[in-house]
Amino acid sequence: TMAMGEGGPELVKQLLSQTYDINRPEVIGIYMTGEPAKGVGPQDVALAIIGEVFDKGYVKNKVMEFVGPGVSSLSADFRIGVDVMTTETTCLSSIWRTDEKIKEFYDIHGRVDEYKELNPGEVTYYDGMVYVDLSKIKPMIAMPFHPSNTYTIEEVNANLEDILRDVEKKALVSLDGQVDYKLTNKIRNGKLYVDQGIIAGCAGGGFENICAAADILDGKSIGADEFTLSVYPASMPVYMELIKNGAAASIMESGAVMKTAFCGPCFGAGDTPSNNAFSIRHSTRNFPNREGSKLQNGQISSVALMDARSIAATAANKGYLTAATDVDVEFKNRTYHFDSSIYANRVFDSHGVADPDTEIQFGPNIKDWPEMVALTDNLLLKVVSEIHDPVTTTDELIPSGETSSYRSNPLGLAEFALSRKDPEYVGKAKEVQKVEKAREEGKCMCDYSDEYKAIMETIKGQFPDVNKDNVGVGSTIYAVKPGDGSAREQAASCQKVLGGWANIAQEYATKRYRSNLINWGMLPFIYEQEELPFKKDDYIFVPNIAEAVKDKKSDIPAYVVGEGELKPFTLKLGEMTDDERDIILKGCLINYNRV
Repeated sequence: TMAMGEGGPELVKQLLSQTYDINRPEVIGIYMTGEPAKGVGPQDVALAIIGEVFDKGYVKNKVMEFVGPGVSSLSADFRIGVDVMTTETTCLSSIWRTDEKIKEFYDIHGRVDEYKELNPGEVTYYDGMVYVDLSKIKPMIAMPFHPSNTYTIEEVNANLEDILRDVEKKALVSLDGQVDYKLTNKIRNGKLYVDQGIIAGCAGGGFENICAAADILDGKSIGADEFTLSVYPASMPVYMELIKNGAAASIMESGAVMKTAFCGPCFGAGDTPSNNAFSIRHSTRNFPNREGSKLQNGQISSVALMDARSIAATAANKGYLTAATDVDVEFKNRTYHFDSSIYANRVFDSHGVADPDTEIQFGPNIKDWPEMVALTDNLLLKVVSEIHDPVTTTDELIPSGETSSYRSNPLGLAEFALSRKDPEYVGKAKEVQKVEKAREEGKCMCDYSDEYKAIMETIKGQFPDVNKDNVGVGSTIYAVKPGDGSAREQAASCQKVLGGWANIAQEYATKRYRSNLINWGMLPFIYEQEELPFKKDDYIFVPNIAEAVKDKKSDIPAYVVGEGELKPFTLKLGEMTDDERDIILKGCLINYNRV
């Protein structure tokens, strides 16, 4: 299977039998040799790759194809543990060659008839190659605040103060100086003391990861100081097998806590660290605020990513950072047995036959989407937020965690947009939206305020045909590289329901975020130069934008509306399919599919 991470609207298209159209992606071979050293796990391999390719953009929007003899040294569980992290490289997708170990995995799950062997052809051409010698990979750590901020644990322990000061320096950018951020105070007796360990979710909660952690913790104590350890299995069948084989008991006897299958810690809905705490996690992401911190409330904590084995080694060392290769342990290499009864006794199977008499239950917090208008001939955009971080994640565009209960309430959810990055954003966007609502009701923008009257007079000096019927008013944000991380469409839809009509960026971190913008009728503008012709609270006039979209123009003339003058500059729109252009013109995917 080759799967692609996409936002909800792309899935809606498939449910409506619409095609998924992209240019043929480039394919990068990930050629593996050797085998991992004892104590090295899948997160170590994944972080080593991410650290090398992310900043270079080497695999961005490309397919990673894992090949080479080293693949056969990895179990199915190990490969899954590496693969689930490939999203953090910004690749489009990933695929692996298969062998007897994958056939065995299918057999364990009662699906051996579905197994097929996959290998590259005798002569295979790639658009690029990454060589990975598994035997040379050491236990890794991704320091705050990105999975690509990687070091070996050995490097961190040898250069502790220098590396922690470097993280503190980077935090000045990531946290905008909103809190007094310190990591060097975690140094105790020349060692890094960790406050919390988490092994969880799709990345860390795998059977082999937790069994290996149990072996390291067997007969040990995590101590009674600040350090805590929580372990979340990836599924209920995994949890049940850990109970049957005694691994869960070894973990709990050490003082750690076993919790139910839940990916909450990964998005800030469980085990939120205390203020100023340092947490090591075998999970997918360590972005600022991802684990639940709230800068606007003065609360900040740090997350570093590590493999379950080294987290367990640190726990066995009572919270002092320790690589799993530095502990004496015999791994039992337990065998996984899948028990289907846990699903058979609970999961309803309709056998593909719908029951039309079953009523869908709607809770009081499930709301319809507001009406969205088609793209107007011209646009007047107000820059309501300006973000200069090297990368802006989807968690910073719309936080996860506390927003979970609003995911079916578009307007309720939108109240949290950019709340951890720019708390003024929602209020500013709403003020601009009021002008657009007045325009849609047939009122003249000139009557809204003296500010808009002056703006329209300036525009009319060069574009006399512009009026309330052909110029839409909306908000926009500027970010250097927005959309890193998850495929959550809310990062775009929340901007839209608040009156957003565009993003402006030097580049977009992922295809999926750009796709989400388009599906919500938002123009994915690009301005590649670092020095901007506009600033926050400026107005940008984009004439004849609907015509430019129809005519497939890539260079879009725009103007900063100054005091009595229009200052020209050029935006780029980038490549779009005919359907994507039609979606933009109609205002959003909902309008595009409206009967």
